[in-house]
Amino acid sequence: MRAAGVPVHGLKEGVLERLGTTRTPQPVLGVVAIPAPVPVDDLPPGLVVVTVGVQDPGNLGTIVRSAEAAGAVAVVVGRGEHGVDPWNPKVVRGSAGAVLGIPVTTVDDPADALRSLRARGFRSVGAEATGARPHTDTDLTGACALVIGSEAHGLGDAVTAEFDDVVAIPMAGATESLNAGVAASVLMFEAARQARG
Repeated sequence: MRAAGVPVHGLKEGVLERLGTTRTPQPVLGVVAIPAPVPVDDLPPGLVVVTVGVQDPGNLGTIVRSAEAAGAVAVVVGRGEHGVDPWNPKVVRGSAGAVLGIPVTTVDDPADALRSLRARGFRSVGAEATGARPHTDTDLTGACALVIGSEAHGLGDAVTAEFDDVVAIPMAGATESLNAGVAASVLMFEAARQARG
């Protein structure tokens, strides 16, 4: 780290535990500036993941981590009543640092963000437990906004009105739905598989 010009400081025993938000933190703590958000109108073509009402920081962290791993170009997070802050410490930890590796931007109105993306040629594909088609039968390639909602409240009428397609992940057994992080991961890696094929 020193060779890269990053200041390194040693801490006395117990200091890191007092600074961290976990009971047993990792032995290294990094302090970084929050990257400037990329406006929705400036996002490049590709898979953009849009979250609506995802309040659980672990789920959002998983979504961001999977988005980076699956090759998505950005994650757009509905803020306030539309979702948890992507810079919440639990989100940052859950993302395993991916919040610094993929553009993450917040919006007040996810429906407006979808309209802006559509104006630039993006298709909007919503994920719902009772979606019209299996996710494997839907084109998730190219400029595609994949919309993930909360398990408790769904996506809302204003957002669903912007969809070009609605997909579901077929499931066996009595399970009604997957959590938002798992469902988003399945869908993003299907998009990655389609892009490779």
